[in-house]
Amino acid sequence: MEIIEANLSHVKIISELAGEIWWPTYHSIISDEQIVFMLAQMYSEKALENQMKEGVKFLLLKFEFAYQGFTAYAQQENGKDYKLQKLYLKPSLQGKGLGKTLINEVERRVKVLGADYLYLNVNRNNTAHQFYNKMGYEVFEEIDIPYYGFILNDFIMRKHL
Repeated sequence: MEIIEANLSHVKIISELAGEIWWPTYHSIISDEQIVFMLAQMYSEKALENQMKEGVKFLLLKFEFAYQGFTAYAQQENGKDYKLQKLYLKPSLQGKGLGKTLINEVERRVKVLGADYLYLNVNRNNTAHQFYNKMGYEVFEEIDIPYYGFILNDFIMRKHL
């Protein structure tokens, strides 16, 4: 297993992984229309390039000779805390400890940068919130976020580092 820091040369890989992972992850949680929209909005190659240029750090997980997932994090506006913006693994590899490895790596990196907390948003209907809970994250806030023509029904979770 290898975790690498992604750069602009990896946006195509991340975009393809997102397309492969989002459908099985979200098809029972949000509408197909919203999945298509959000993939285009957040995971097109151009959108990923823009995120990287704005300071979002992406990590790619290579396992069994192929890229199998990714994560992304960024500094919060307060300059102290960080937000886990993305954590995705191919469904066939979920439950094997790889997500834990990725989140532990993000926690390690942001702690070195001086973060007190790592925050994340997770859809309230996504069972991933149970994974985050096991990893020591607590629900900090329940929020409904207008996002273009959609509403994101999220938990904001955080972990003190």
